[in-house]
Amino acid sequence: MSDTPVRPGRPSVRKLPQLPQLPQLPQLPPAVRGLSPASALRLSPPSDTWFKPALSVVVASAVPHLTLLAIGRLDLVIYSMAGSLCALYGHGLPYARRARALAGVVLGMVAGLAVSLVTASLTGSTAVLIAVGALLAAVQKVLCDATRIGPPAHVIFTFVSSAALFAPQRLDQIPGHLALTLGAGAFAWLVALAPALVRREGPERRAVARALEAAALCAADPGPRNGNAAAPGPRNDSAADPGPRNRRAAAAAVHAAWRCLLASGRPTPVRRSLERLVVQAEAAFVAPSPGAGAADPERLRAWAALTRGRGPVPMPPPAPGTADEFYGIDAERAVLRAREGRRAARRALLRRLGPGSPLLPVAVRTLFGCALAGYLCAALGVGRPYWAIVTAASLYQANLTLSWNRALQRTLGNLLGVLVFAAVLPVSRISPLTLVCCCLFFGFAAEALITRNYWLGSVAVTPMALLVLEFGGAHPAGELIGDRVLDTVLGAAAGFLAATLVTNRRAAGRVERALDATDRARAAAERTGADPEAAPAERDRARRTLTASLVELREAGDTAAGEWWQRALPEQRLLAAERAGHRTLAATAQRRGPTAHAPSIGAE
Repeated sequence: MSDTPVRPGRPSVRKLPQLPQLPQLPQLPPAVRGLSPASALRLSPPSDTWFKPALSVVVASAVPHLTLLAIGRLDLVIYSMAGSLCALYGHGLPYARRARALAGVVLGMVAGLAVSLVTASLTGSTAVLIAVGALLAAVQKVLCDATRIGPPAHVIFTFVSSAALFAPQRLDQIPGHLALTLGAGAFAWLVALAPALVRREGPERRAVARALEAAALCAADPGPRNGNAAAPGPRNDSAADPGPRNRRAAAAAVHAAWRCLLASGRPTPVRRSLERLVVQAEAAFVAPSPGAGAADPERLRAWAALTRGRGPVPMPPPAPGTADEFYGIDAERAVLRAREGRRAARRALLRRLGPGSPLLPVAVRTLFGCALAGYLCAALGVGRPYWAIVTAASLYQANLTLSWNRALQRTLGNLLGVLVFAAVLPVSRISPLTLVCCCLFFGFAAEALITRNYWLGSVAVTPMALLVLEFGGAHPAGELIGDRVLDTVLGAAAGFLAATLVTNRRAAGRVERALDATDRARAAAERTGADPEAAPAERDRARRTLTASLVELREAGDTAAGEWWQRALPEQRLLAAERAGHRTLAATAQRRGPTAHAPSIGAE
């Protein structure tokens, strides 16, 4: 397609290449992923930001812990810890969005704790306490999934609210305990936002760097051009052909970068440069041409390294086929911030929570599994059934296959963790200060290790959770270890049994809706890309919408493929829709602009 500007007068309509009609492909049985313990327990590289939640939770916990130590009230640590753990959330969000998200996390933590404390003060019935704990776990699970807050998502909320249910409580104590949680949560809010004083565009820079790295990987090994796979068939991204997998990862990373920039607040010179870099990453993955221009993997990796650093953001040249190097997203940001945009966001959230939501079966699994685990442990005489509730709640992931993997990871991690607890318990009882230091150490270790694999992080989480009980007084080590082992095994078994009994047939329906949304987004992108009178912002927004729909389609397909009991999935239609979507992105890659000229803006 030509890049010459449209001359005044009669518009010259530039048609996009005609895409071939995709035939109706037969449906295949749902692809069930193998349950390999080795793959579930395999270690991954550490997250590029593992140290941020690790350091944040240590700082947010140290000040309240040491304050309570100084006044001799370490028995209140469970309430201050509830607020301090809020520092674990929101580290991938830009600071403007993080401030609002963390405020919601703190209020949600206080609300769940309030329900637990009031219930504990009004009744001593174990059956009622378990029922309330299971209901809270289900509500927390669906709200965290709908708002996509996390990691660690609902597990921390469930841990705090379930533990508080079985702690002795009086009504007159509740206001003071909630005030302590709220104060610690406010301090955690400050800790999580403090880096903005030093590097206010840090989250955006990391998101754009990930997009550049993913685009570099795609450009280095793009596979079949423009998303055309070989023969249609079931999904099988083998090591011999990582091209489709690389494209999907690049699309997800670019989409995440755009979302981060949209949520980042007012434009700054650094964010302007980051927008240009995302344009380069998008141009590299939609129509990769190794070694040429923006698709040069080494250049993309060099930009990513500079973007992650503390120096100026690199200033890239214009992307191939562009009439201007500047592509702002101010118009789209303004739409999202307008009253109608906020209403649309609220409606989308309500749809995710509505009667037809695919999240509801997972919420029912959580309710049933947590209740079953709690009642089973109570029937066997376990003194702390809330551990079983938390174990069951932690299992429930997007689908049954991932839940099975989490059951293995949780069981192994907890069993190893009790051995670590047995070794460190004598040291923790040397003095109250030693106990506080041990808890802070394991809090840091948990966040440092959990990004490698959940089971490895659980090895540190388990002794920390057991040591918290020591703040209220010493307990027999054998009793603590025995209860924790029994609760872990029973909670994992009961939780996974509930997951297999409560089917999620709505996962296939989510795939159908994602397919329809992708078809609509592709048609809109083709229409605006071929229209010379379409506004540049409209064309860019259509492209981003198509990229977002492809990411949602892949997520829906992967989720449905991991469910064991459901109707047949349209596997080949899904593949065909993905290929057509990537072909459209490639065909419109050279129709970005022209835009209004903007002044040249430096990176710093």
